[in-house]
Amino acid sequence: MCYGLDRRNNVTDEVHSGDFVFDLIYNTFFKIKKYKSSSHVGSNDGSMDRGNWTNKTEYMLSMIGYAVGLGNVWRFPYLAYKNGGGAFLIPYFIMLAVAGIPIFFMESSLGQFCSQGPVNVWRILPIFQGVGVAMVVVSTLVGIYYNVIIAYSLYYLFASFQFPLPWSDCFDCCFTIMYQVCNITTAASWSEPILTGNMTLWENHTCPEKDIISIPIQSPSEQYWDLVTLQRSSGLDETGPVVWHLALCLLLGWLLVAAALYKGIQSSGKVVYFTATFPYVVLLILLIRGLTLEGARDGIEFYIGSKSNLTKLAESEVWRDAATQIFYSLSLAGGGVTALSSYNKFHNNVFKDALTVCLTNCGTSLFAGFAIFSILGHMAHVYGKPVSEVAQAGFGLAFIAYPDALSKLPISPLWSILFFFMLLTLGLDSQFAGIEVLSTCLVDAFPETLKSKRSIISMGICSILFLLGLPCVTQAGIYWVTLMDQFCAGFVILFVALLELVGIFYIYGGNRFIKDIEMMIGTRHSIFWLWWRACWFFISPAIITMILVWSWLTFRPPSYGTVQYPAWGVALGWCMITFCLIWIPLVAVWKIFHAQGNPWKRLCAVCSPVEGWGPYLDVHRGERYADGGQVDGKNSVQLPEHNHYQMSKQPNTPLTP
Repeated sequence: MCYGLDRRNNVTDEVHSGDFVFDLIYNTFFKIKKYKSSSHVGSNDGSMDRGNWTNKTEYMLSMIGYAVGLGNVWRFPYLAYKNGGGAFLIPYFIMLAVAGIPIFFMESSLGQFCSQGPVNVWRILPIFQGVGVAMVVVSTLVGIYYNVIIAYSLYYLFASFQFPLPWSDCFDCCFTIMYQVCNITTAASWSEPILTGNMTLWENHTCPEKDIISIPIQSPSEQYWDLVTLQRSSGLDETGPVVWHLALCLLLGWLLVAAALYKGIQSSGKVVYFTATFPYVVLLILLIRGLTLEGARDGIEFYIGSKSNLTKLAESEVWRDAATQIFYSLSLAGGGVTALSSYNKFHNNVFKDALTVCLTNCGTSLFAGFAIFSILGHMAHVYGKPVSEVAQAGFGLAFIAYPDALSKLPISPLWSILFFFMLLTLGLDSQFAGIEVLSTCLVDAFPETLKSKRSIISMGICSILFLLGLPCVTQAGIYWVTLMDQFCAGFVILFVALLELVGIFYIYGGNRFIKDIEMMIGTRHSIFWLWWRACWFFISPAIITMILVWSWLTFRPPSYGTVQYPAWGVALGWCMITFCLIWIPLVAVWKIFHAQGNPWKRLCAVCSPVEGWGPYLDVHRGERYADGGQVDGKNSVQLPEHNHYQMSKQPNTPLTP
């Protein structure tokens, strides 16, 4: 990537004010001093050259849409039920406070401060620029399989325009009750195992109870998922042909993404007015409908009611699940938070925004659980089973259990359409930000060439990722999706987040970074920063390290249901992790090699900000960054003249290779 940026002092006139009540409380308890210089605020707060959000609402909806995704609906409710119900909220919100909000605040502050994407922000620390590259690679791989899940939602959405729903009845030798096999072969009259549905007589004999073997069954919705939607093969070894109805839905999904990102944030910012708000309308409708159903109370009791188990808090796995869910739910270390924040006005209150997005995300997870478990409780009532036997997570909840429950309701197509349209909008919001990471990095790297070609970039990225996603819509596609999800969205982003914290707070300098933030939001009292220092320097890195070590020690090869992955499949998963992380040492070595001086001077050089690092516009650079080569009076890195990563000494002029 090239750092040749054309900085111009083009600005806009808008400065957004926050909510009055929030500001009153916030200013009373946290904000001790005003901005040092009011001249920084006003007409000189944005860049028309690079682009800014049209208004604050578009940014907030885009960020909430990115953070609130499918995991809020199909993962959190199950984890809460599994880990003690209401008791799970205690570790969940503790992890939000000590890890989720601090890292989200850090990433959004970094992007807003320098108005650059997740690769170029690492001009702050050139030796760690590979961390930004790793984020881009992860976003690419996640984008490939995430749109396949959107394709599943589209297919079920179209299938819902039928009455009755196609998964409501058996269509190919399925059973709605558990069946048994009589395993007696000793007597002549019992020459082979006998399938008995209700223990009726066979040749005037009854199967002894001790010889009855219960056989798992497939519900109609499970058969529809396996045999019709996926046309699932026996394993990763059996690829099979492309499932064309899924391929067409995948194409439609990418067309929707490309259309929304046709003009970058200027077009996606308009789309999120609907896609970020509609899921809340559907969740509210489903909750109201669910609460009127018989058995809903049992579902909610299992989810977060009186059956909460406080003794679960003594189990370390509960705390790990809470930390992991917070981390993945907020989409940290994927580059999206930094990319979206980079289009903010410089003096936007990034702290208040981070707090709002994080609390909204967690509130959505909690709210979604009530909508999900109220209807699952009704499903358990209909089948005469405990809720624990119908509750599932992931694909099992979204495409098997919940559709099965919806098929039992009056006017079932209506509820099914609403549910899958909600899944579609949840998925699209997250996908918008993921693809924006890629296009932002490209435009930041080659601004003069690509700045006016946003539409071509968006269409090109979507076209390439569509082709790369075709193996995920073969008959073995679900195995590829599961493999990529477990490996690409696991170890990599945890390791990247840890390096972010180490690089910024231990090498660049935590105090220096805090001064950078204060240039945007104003000076704060040292008491305000006490908590954030504790989290950034100690608590958050410790939690991430704990999760990494625990995940490593408890690692189990991936599986889909009862299907185990072959050894080469697991090896391929580790290769994906290697491919994502290998850029970190490669870029570090490359940077050191191209620096000047002896080995120690080279190392010191690449561990300092590049010349020209700082706010995007000259008007925001202030005294600390008035000289492009000085940061707080300290020389930034000096790279050889032939290195195309060297910045021009004047921050508002383009780089000359």
